[in-house]
This record gives sequence, structure tokens and C-alpha cells, in this order.
Amino acid sequence: MSESIRLSRRQVLGSTAIAGIASSLASDSKAAHHAGKPKATLKKGSVILFQGDSITDAGRNKKDPKPNEQKSFGKGYAWMAASQLLVSNPGHKLTAHNRGISGNKVHQLADRWDKDCLDLKPDVLSILVGVNDIWHGLNGRYDGTVKTYEGDLDALLKRTRKALPKVQLVICEPFVLKCGAVNDNWFPEFDKYRAASKKLADSHGAVFVPFQYMFDEAIKFAPPSHWAGDGVHPSSHGASLMAHFLLESLEVS
Repeated sequence: MSESIRLSRRQVLGSTAIAGIASSLASDSKAAHHAGKPKATLKKGSVILFQGDSITDAGRNKKDPKPNEQKSFGKGYAWMAASQLLVSNPGHKLTAHNRGISGNKVHQLADRWDKDCLDLKPDVLSILVGVNDIWHGLNGRYDGTVKTYEGDLDALLKRTRKALPKVQLVICEPFVLKCGAVNDNWFPEFDKYRAASKKLADSHGAVFVPFQYMFDEAIKFAPPSHWAGDGVHPSSHGASLMAHFLLESLEVS
């Protein structure tokens, strides 16, 4: 196959195939089950907050973050999802924040939770966290376990519900793709973190976004490195797919 043909196929996968993958996911029984579940609702004047680690951070400006500002959102899925919400619903006067910070584990979210979550009083709170909780353990920088992850996240969600009883929670499934930094050493332990996030979403009445399942379907269309070169941080193609799938969990009324 010529290099020009390879490039052409790669360009297609980076654009029009997103719609094809989304359509495929929508017709699948598990994804359809996800789509049929109750959604988090944004109304006029609603505030939405994206929280997490580097996947959410995506290079955002952290010195003086402002709502609804591109440089305060970085270049990842949170920016793409927030942009779509703001552009599609100008009359709703939505406020969107990104407070993801690279390298964070759950206990580090907790350390900054008052300033970076509770004080912002979100109506919808999306949380994607977990990959560092296992990754930093694998490379010897952290001694937490999946029980630590589950306990810390459970406590954080309870704290959030107590302070913001009407907040609508969206728990995003941590995910990895087998390439780059991700190898067989991650498994089966990583699947326990995924299961813990789903368990907590159910117990706290949160909307659950199954990102791992989404990427497992996506690699049928393109190799893992297309979606996340190091297996953890999404490419623009991976982030675009994440934004689309996350928006399927929200509705604007």
C-alpha cells in the first residue's frame, strides 16, 4: 500500500469515521443501554464543571482560569464538549469550567475540592479520574490500591452530595488503550478500577459514561495509537470521540 493511500485513510479516520463509530456504538446493545439511561440536565443558567487529571486538563491555563474561555479549557475532550454546549445553546447562558490537573489522583482532587469544585457550585459535575491511581503505583510513585481509589472516590462523592445536594453527577469510566505505556502489567488490576467507578456511579445515582467500552469499539476502526499514542492521553481524534460520547449523557432543556 502506498504512503499516500495510508495518509488518506488516516485523514478519513480522523474526521468522518467519528460519525461512523458513534453510529456503530449507538446501535450496539451496551451502548444503547447507556444512551437510554437518564441524563444529566442543563437548564438556563446552569453551571457545568469538568474535573479530573491530565486527560481533562489537556494543557489548560491554570494561572487564572475563566469560565467559557478556550485557553482555560485546554485542547481536550472537555473543551470540545463545552464548546458544543455553548455554541448549540447560546440562549441558555451556560457556564462551563475545567479544573482538571495533570497527575491528579483522587486524594489530590479532594485536597483542592472546596476551591475547585464546591465554591463553583456546579449543577452538573463530570469527573474522570483513576488512571494515575494505578499508573503511579505501577511505576513506584504511589502505594494506593483499588480499595484506596474506591474509598477515596466514595468519600469525595459523599462530601459533594452533602455540600451540593442537588448536583447531578457524571462519573466517567477510566480507560486505557494497549499501546505506548500500557502493557499486560496493567491487567487485570486496571479492570478493577473500572468496576469500582461503575459501582460508585450506581450507588451515588450518577450518570455513568463507559469510555473504556467506547474505545474498545473504536479500535475496531483504527489501531489504539490512533486514539491515544501513549495508551493514556487521547489524541485529538480520541478526545473528539470522548466529547461526542459524553454529550450523549447530557441534555439541555
